[in-house]
Amino acid sequence: MDVDTDVVVIGAGLAGLGAATALRTMGRRCVILEASGRVGGRAWTTNPAALGGVWFDMGAVWFHDAEHNPLVPIARTAGDRLFRSDEIRTERTYVGSRLMTEDEARSYDGAWNRFETAADALLRDGADVALADVTHSLPNDPWAATVEAWEGPVICAVDAAKFSARDWRRNALGGSNLVAEGGIGAFVARRLAPGLDIRLNTPVTKVHWGKRISVETQNGTLTAGACIVTVSTGVLAAGALVFDPPLPPDVQDSIHALPMGLAIKVALRANGPDRLDLPLHCSVDRQVPHSGLTLMPFQCWPFGRDYVQGWIGGGVAWDLARAGEAAAIDYALGQLRALFGGRVDRLFAGGGTLVTRWDADPWIRGAYCYAAPGRAQARDDLGMPLAGGHLMFAGEACNVPYAGTLAGAWISGQSAAKVAVIG
Repeated sequence: MDVDTDVVVIGAGLAGLGAATALRTMGRRCVILEASGRVGGRAWTTNPAALGGVWFDMGAVWFHDAEHNPLVPIARTAGDRLFRSDEIRTERTYVGSRLMTEDEARSYDGAWNRFETAADALLRDGADVALADVTHSLPNDPWAATVEAWEGPVICAVDAAKFSARDWRRNALGGSNLVAEGGIGAFVARRLAPGLDIRLNTPVTKVHWGKRISVETQNGTLTAGACIVTVSTGVLAAGALVFDPPLPPDVQDSIHALPMGLAIKVALRANGPDRLDLPLHCSVDRQVPHSGLTLMPFQCWPFGRDYVQGWIGGGVAWDLARAGEAAAIDYALGQLRALFGGRVDRLFAGGGTLVTRWDADPWIRGAYCYAAPGRAQARDDLGMPLAGGHLMFAGEACNVPYAGTLAGAWISGQSAAKVAVIG
């Protein structure tokens, strides 16, 4: 069969780069078609003027579970400097407007183990529940709702009532988190993309699939022996990429069982020397009193810089995205004001601001996906080969136990490359 390339990969995020790297190692020809004008997907480092031109990761920040993360050895071999986030930051937790006591701190430290034990009890014998149900099973635990807020909206970008507790447990990560000096998006562009055949600004409109692959783009058509699709489930669910013939109903069902969550970063630059009586590189959170309430944690003065950045996820993030950037900034100021009073308004008045908008990116449409209650298996199902291995899906949506992470996307892409059939 005469084809333009052995494998065409759709998307130059971590899954696409991982797939292409594996294919190169195997001696196979590969072309990556990327709709946007850059590589990295949700790993994107910028130098915003609003924050004084320092590097800033718009999306992903960490190498999660660094002791087992396949990207860490690449960074270390290249000589990149990595910081252990738990060692360079301090933490402050508030109960109302006061700092928590030592007794409260001990209770908070143990809350994750209590929450995980309660979740495992509910998930016995293959059952599944919403993550919020775990909180409801711990009515007398003063920190259960705080763990829920962290593990649902903050970490997984989805309200706990909509989120599969089994999906959460399957993807619970251990180990340490590392930060790449200069930004993780910059690392991806510098270390993972060079040498690959990447065609930027080339959106794919249609994939004709079977034992022969034909991919239509605005710049022409490519033929291949196999195709690895690494776009987000948000793009797939929206029908922005057409498949001919249509994808099987069970594949479409898996896509819709893995909707996109949303997380927004809001950065506020100080206009003076006040640092809210906080140490540099300080993480601030608070106790959440009830299930379903939102937590907006802040990283204050990271790396000694003159701004704070807050993180808001789940339904509130979607609401703020619809309301506009000014609403997100006002929300962040309100959260800080509840802890530090009116000095917040004086400190940030007229200062630079930044709000991330992954919801508005047509090539991504959210942060990363989550499984609805009862649908944790959809990740495995979406990653299964189609047409005898000529069509594959890969990405953070298809990986366990690193769903929602750069490592998960990379591993999924490499796995798909090894399974893809080109003959």
